Amino acid sequence: MPAYVLFDTETTGNQEHDRIIQIGAMIVHSKEDIEVIDELCQAPVPISIEAMEVHNITPETIADKGVYVQTDFASKVQQFNEKENFLIAHNIAFDLAMLEKEGFENRYTLIDTLRCARHLLPESPNHRLQYLRYALGLYRTEQAEADQLGITIKAHDAIGDVLVMKLLLSKLVRLIQETYPGVNPMQKLAELTLTPVMMRTFKFGKYKDREIAEVVREDIGYIQWMRANLELDEDMRFTLDSYLASA
Repeated sequence: MPAYVLFDTETTGNQEHDRIIQIGAMIVHSKEDIEVIDELCQAPVPISIEAMEVHNITPETIADKGVYVQTDFASKVQQFNEKENFLIAHNIAFDLAMLEKEGFENRYTLIDTLRCARHLLPESPNHRLQYLRYALGLYRTEQAEADQLGITIKAHDAIGDVLVMKLLLSKLVRLIQETYPGVNPMQKLAELTLTPVMMRTFKFGKYKDREIAEVVREDIGYIQWMRANLELDEDMRFTLDSYLASA
């Protein structure tokens, strides 16, 4: 049976130089066999104030911790690093890039629950993990799951987010089974992870919550400016490029 490694990182910040200071993970071997990992580690760069504001991890919190390569997760994620196993995260591009800064070279099949949620829940106004936690009612069953696994639930905490992600993954699997009957749901999620999404609305900026198609018709110059000047995720780049190509 494949291993499913669900993970989340907390970091010193979200810039190119930033590094991992907390790892939360579940390694799912079967429904009855789940390893839980919740570890702090030191980083070679300081924690930004903005990052502390989000995750509440201070320099004092990690002062007596080892570096990332000394963590249990570092050895475990390498142990199962084969294509038949799955590495799963919400916005996996960010977390995988953090692992790569530590020397990790991926051979897993990847699943990004963020992109899969965009595909399978297109009507949702937002696909942030904490938004979906409440919009899908995942919070109603998370405490029982946490008690069973010995996890303390905290927002913006790596292992707490992994718990929510596990519940979200189960929801996405059910949606796959309903939408694509007879298809292996995990393989389909891996396929959707590799498929860019046409975004419907802006999530930020002066046209926040507006339909992108409407803004293209009304203000194509803004679309061109966005594409040329802003750091956008792959789905937004794909969306804007598609509109610009047909303009």
